[in-house]
Amino acid sequence: MLKGEKTELRPVTKEDLKNQYKWRNNEAIANLAAGSDSFQYNNTPLETMEAFYKKNLTTVDVQQGCVFSVYTLTDGKHIGKCDYRDVNLVTRTATIGLSIGERDYWNQGYGSDVIHTLVRHLFNSLNLRRIQLDTWGGNQRAIKSYEKCGFEIEGRLRENEYVDGAYYDTIMMGLLRSSFS
Repeated sequence: MLKGEKTELRPVTKEDLKNQYKWRNNEAIANLAAGSDSFQYNNTPLETMEAFYKKNLTTVDVQQGCVFSVYTLTDGKHIGKCDYRDVNLVTRTATIGLSIGERDYWNQGYGSDVIHTLVRHLFNSLNLRRIQLDTWGGNQRAIKSYEKCGFEIEGRLRENEYVDGAYYDTIMMGLLRSSFS
């Protein structure tokens, strides 16, 4: 388990899938988490999630990455998930993602704490030198949270996302170990 100041990142348990199922099938949360890919993200049967869990989340493969459940330290509540993936051992890079599914925990620094905790682990334990991510331009809460943690916008794919009837840019962000504090 990885501990931050406000959160703890734990291995995903089968019990966590019930909350994941609830969040994935909430259209507003799915749109924020997946942008134009929300049609693949939501409407996911619990059985599909359980099969994915059995196949992918019961073992750890550093290069494949890892998914964590996010719990609060104060009350032990399961509030979201985060992951790292696409680890390249030659360039020492990885891609991360984060979703806080419990709305009551938005705008309180939980997301930033998760990012900081995960990034610290990747830089210090896996000896990575670069971490990257992407999000859609309409998810300003995520962009601000990532910038607060030191990520910089490195590029954009113009009108590459389609969410709720409008086009948005895909925002690509990165953080170098040398810039992380």
